[in-house]
Amino acid sequence: MAAGDVALKDRISAAGERLAIEAAQKDPSRFGDLYEQHFERVYAYIARRVGDRDAAQDLTADVFHRALANLKQFEWRGVPFAAWLFRIAANAIADRSHRAAQERELPPPDDPESVSLEDVEHRARLFRLVDGLPSEQRRVIALRFAQQKSIREIAREIGRSEGAVKQLQFRGLHNLRARMDKGNG
Repeated sequence: MAAGDVALKDRISAAGERLAIEAAQKDPSRFGDLYEQHFERVYAYIARRVGDRDAAQDLTADVFHRALANLKQFEWRGVPFAAWLFRIAANAIADRSHRAAQERELPPPDDPESVSLEDVEHRARLFRLVDGLPSEQRRVIALRFAQQKSIREIAREIGRSEGAVKQLQFRGLHNLRARMDKGNG
């Protein structure tokens, strides 16, 4: 095949991909075509980097979920759609690695003999104060600090924007400080 034929074939392929993306942006049910076209490459990319089949499957699903959720923001710039998917995959792998590192860095549970009665009373008081918060603030505080979820994860879980979650967290912490100061004053 001549060099000119290869270049023509690449231009036709890029034009077809662009049309498939635009169709999916207008009608998300058309995203399946893009999924089918890129699934194997994205899965292979992730599997090579994480080395765990279950994790690779979960991350691949997450990549396509994120891609579908953000498809409206995708802008065609002549770069293959797969490059965008690989960037999402790289970010998902990095997020997973970061979470795993945080889990490894968690301190060991308190030794029951080293915990003072004062610490236990302080924690019990804190739990009572958190229970006294308005329900949405209490839920955000519990998810954020007890379950150590990110703002983004909490926003997805409760169906609110990240800004709304940050505001609920701010108000909840402000209320806790005020209640603690009131109890100490």
